[in-house]
Amino acid sequence: MAEQESNLPHITTTETMLRFYVFLGQYIDRCLDEEHRRSLPEQEFQQHLATTHDQVVELLATNRVVKDKAEVEFQRITAMCQDFLKNPGSGDQSRILHTEREVLRVKMLALSDLLAVFRSA
Repeated sequence: MAEQESNLPHITTTETMLRFYVFLGQYIDRCLDEEHRRSLPEQEFQQHLATTHDQVVELLATNRVVKDKAEVEFQRITAMCQDFLKNPGSGDQSRILHTEREVLRVKMLALSDLLAVFRSA
């Protein structure tokens, strides 16, 4: 049954989108907390993030609107994280990153619940 589940496109897409948001959230966590940065080498983390981003782009190729939204979000969050890591002293940037992290948390909760529903059907 598990093999059959992984072949269903809606489950694959939901899993990939969830993983995408998890990695974006982890990127923010790595900015805000030194311990998160030490948990995985930066190059390895960036490789996982890039691979997942590529998978999202490929899966959403037939839906330009959603693909564009995901791409804009990816670009915005990665740019914010890169700016923050260059100049970590800004309280405004930290506050914005915390807000973005909360938005990602809500998206992850919704996708996780949706995935559970798909898997139980």
